[in-house]
Amino acid sequence: MALTLRLSDEETERLAALAEAEGRSEQEILKLALAERWSKLHKQQQIGDVLERILPRYEGLLDRLGTG
Repeated sequence: MALTLRLSDEETERLAALAEAEGRSEQEILKLALAERWSKLHKQQQIGDVLERILPRYEGLLDRLGTG
């Protein structure tokens, strides 16, 4: 899929500097950034799912610890 991305001059400079510093293309930098954000979101969702299952089981204990 082709995509047009509009960046400010400052963002363009940052992207170019980052690409040069890492020895990667600007496209590669953007794809890696997307992958990192996706991974972070997925991990947060997984943690939320686990907490929804686990917290009710330990609610009483957590209440006692919180009021001690």
